[in-house]
Amino acid sequence: MITWNDFEKLEIRTGTIIEAKDFPNAKKPAYQLSIDFGPLGIKRSSAQITHHYTKEALTGKQVVAVVNFPPKQIANFFSECLVLGVYDENNQVILLQPDKQVLNGQRIG
Repeated sequence: MITWNDFEKLEIRTGTIIEAKDFPNAKKPAYQLSIDFGPLGIKRSSAQITHHYTKEALTGKQVVAVVNFPPKQIANFFSECLVLGVYDENNQVILLQPDKQVLNGQRIG
């Protein structure tokens, strides 16, 4: 079990995907995402979401991500945030997202 103070350390924020590109150097199929987090700026992320989403469908989509992990190198790419999702019955990721438009950078809590 974690404490409430542990949970509060996580910076989970909303952002809008402004660009999605193929990531051919990833071990598993993935996209390189650029996400606008409003006052926090634009952060990049690698996301294994190619099964349910096309690059074109991702542009403009709001997502939820953890933005205060240190950057993680994945092949030749540095992922600066962790986009959150749920695994379906086939172990493919479905993105978590607000059901209404919200401001980029809003904190989840």
